[in-house]
Amino acid sequence: MKHSKKLTIALFALSIAQMLHAQDNALVNTSQSSFAKLHGTDMNAVRWTQGFWADRFKVCRETMVPELWKTYTDPTISHSFRNFEIAAGLEQGNFKGPSFHDGDFYKTFEAVASMYAVTKDKKLDEMMDKAIAVMAKAQREDGYIYTKAIIEQKKSGEAQMFADRLSFEAYNFGHLMTAACVHYRATGKTSLLSVAKKAADFLIGFYNTATPEQSRNAICPSHYMGLSELYRTTHDQKYLTLVKHLISIKGATEGTDDNQDRIPFLKQTKVMGHAVRANYLYAGVADVYAETGDAALLKQLHAMWDDVTQHKMYVTGACGSLYDGVSPDGTSYKPDDVQKVHQAYGRDYQLPNYTAHNETCANIGNVLWNWRMLQITGDAKYADIVELALYNSVLSGINLKGDKFLYTNPLSHSDSLPFAQRWSKDRVPYISKSNCCPPNTVRTVSEVSQYAYSLSDAGVFFNLYGGNNLDTKIKAGSLKLTQTTDYPWDGKVNISLQEAPKEPFSMFLRIPGWCGDAKILVNGKAHNAKLVPGTYAEIKGSWKAGDKIEITLPMPVKLIESNPLVEETRNQIAVKRGPVVYCLESIDLPKGRSIFDVAISIQNNLKPTPLIIENSPVMSLQGDALLVDNSDWSKKLYREVSAETPKTIPVRLVPYYAWGNRGHNDMSVWLPLAR
Repeated sequence: MKHSKKLTIALFALSIAQMLHAQDNALVNTSQSSFAKLHGTDMNAVRWTQGFWADRFKVCRETMVPELWKTYTDPTISHSFRNFEIAAGLEQGNFKGPSFHDGDFYKTFEAVASMYAVTKDKKLDEMMDKAIAVMAKAQREDGYIYTKAIIEQKKSGEAQMFADRLSFEAYNFGHLMTAACVHYRATGKTSLLSVAKKAADFLIGFYNTATPEQSRNAICPSHYMGLSELYRTTHDQKYLTLVKHLISIKGATEGTDDNQDRIPFLKQTKVMGHAVRANYLYAGVADVYAETGDAALLKQLHAMWDDVTQHKMYVTGACGSLYDGVSPDGTSYKPDDVQKVHQAYGRDYQLPNYTAHNETCANIGNVLWNWRMLQITGDAKYADIVELALYNSVLSGINLKGDKFLYTNPLSHSDSLPFAQRWSKDRVPYISKSNCCPPNTVRTVSEVSQYAYSLSDAGVFFNLYGGNNLDTKIKAGSLKLTQTTDYPWDGKVNISLQEAPKEPFSMFLRIPGWCGDAKILVNGKAHNAKLVPGTYAEIKGSWKAGDKIEITLPMPVKLIESNPLVEETRNQIAVKRGPVVYCLESIDLPKGRSIFDVAISIQNNLKPTPLIIENSPVMSLQGDALLVDNSDWSKKLYREVSAETPKTIPVRLVPYYAWGNRGHNDMSVWLPLAR
């Protein structure tokens, strides 16, 4: 009888877990969030079938994920996983690596979990199970899990936690929580979720008794997103309560602009400080708004978003122009000091190109933030930024073969610069100084299918176009459809329905902000929906299997200019076609010519031309450019402008994300404009 009771309780617990798993199976799950207008599809609802993202996903599955896992589990390359083994007592040795090394492995793990969600590859599941066993063994009984401190504590007997203001303890906890939620949604297993819950419970207890100084130790607050997602997964209010508290005390004690905590969050008027930390902060705040509807938080998010997009964001969607700078007003909270800000947003319009920092993690943070803004508002302008960053400043962080990475993403590079920069401008397999960006990039590419669609009670929203199959459920019933397209190289998108609910519902088709003269046909006939750039066009009706929608998004070559207050790009242009930003590489110029010799005419003849780079199809732009006088600048800072009539030379521009894949050479996104 006792055994029967135990079995009944176990089966009941299992059924509850399965029920929660069935309900909470999106990457960022806002399906139960009271103040989110949209929510995501299940993690396996979208499968790339052909075209751009199918190509990137194939490389991700075959190269990115396996190579990254090898990197982080091979102690001769990275000590990240070995640190867990040492903390667990399975290996001997000392902690090695940066304080955020645990987080690197959690992001790697999340990439594997996301890949498993789509592929159901048993080898990936086995890999994760083995890693979880080690991580669980490394965790202290009280839930604390930070390998650097645990290894040191075992040697010294002293248990110091959150003593170092610049430690990434809470950051690591946050990526653990996110990875655990993704793993649970991908597998239905609670093994890593249990580790994450214990860690979050430890944080709750810690913050209940922490000093103000300890409380504000939130370097790169990924735990705001992690706690929010843990709340959505477990429905336990205490996790949301903690992240609300952490946001409310941010800036309540003496802090720094670098960490966005010198001024209380709700009193900040400008985006400042470390760009990754800032974007993670805003993403976490957006998560909290989705659950609470706190109007003050949303108002502040709008203000920060306006500041970034109108003053501080690069044409590629990249963020964080400065490697090192000073606070926006030049001083810290102590008037006699100048406070350094690191890898940071600069002042308004401070957007250098050759020295642009633009850490890949900051650009991914821009995606995370804008994705959440899209979910809570339903406004297509946020999807525009997600698309812009994904196609340009995120993918630029990894080579086309999927095994080398960039930490920074400048908009120009030249060997003629008379000084060395800290970070390599050639992609490398392992960034020894800080390898945080590669796992972030790979998890993002493995999860791009999650950004393709959003759902609401009204129907389905098309956020990213690409060849895929969608199999999902909306309020009206089951929906299956297929997208066929060569987007972003071609603006024609064909949608075919295989299964549709009997009840009427709406298709919300994104008309990108860059697109004019869009057209939509439904079953071969023009539809009267309003097609306004930067909005979703709603097509409501009763649908059936066999119905077809054809979208045409014209993609002329466009020359983009910046606000004249961006002095580094005044009288220059960037070339854009559709969502893709282009650049000029010296390898595509006639012999003896450099990127400084070229100007683009406003009456240019650039035409799209297919090109293969590293077995990856891209669309180049070929045509003519003007040859400017750049004969001899040695020992000269200024000279008189030449009056000679410029000649023309053939040029080829390539997508910015693909630069540097044909060997080391000079590159520039911004080029002089010849009228």
